[in-house]
Amino acid sequence: MTMSLGPLLLVFMLSLVLIPPALAQNDHRYIKFLNQHYDANPKGRDDRYCNRIMRNRKLTSPCKELNTFIHGTRGSINAICETNGAPYADNLRKSTSQFQVTTCRHSGGSPRPPCRYRASRGFRYVVIACENGLPVHLEESFFSS
Repeated sequence: MTMSLGPLLLVFMLSLVLIPPALAQNDHRYIKFLNQHYDANPKGRDDRYCNRIMRNRKLTSPCKELNTFIHGTRGSINAICETNGAPYADNLRKSTSQFQVTTCRHSGGSPRPPCRYRASRGFRYVVIACENGLPVHLEESFFSS
């Protein structure tokens, strides 16, 4: 019995093309980034919002001092790693457009729960680190000058 290698080669080549993007979607650093910094549809964007989302995202044990949530689509945030970002220092990318953001700052007291946060909101450029074409770390956000 002889078997043609054509179909096997085709399956192998397709797996090389299709598997890496699927693996990237499950990358734990990307998922952690989304948990810590992504909220497409914020409700309120005030102190109550910060207290609620920081607790719900489990960013309060110990109380995280500062955390910024980016309000946009996953696609627009992911695009910073490709077409909507410009190279920045140390392999970082700066968004070419501003995003609506909410920054939650710990209002002091104990570093243990219950944590209390103050909200500030605005539109800012964001600087991120990317791996496999996806954001994995928010370096900073700043207002345009």
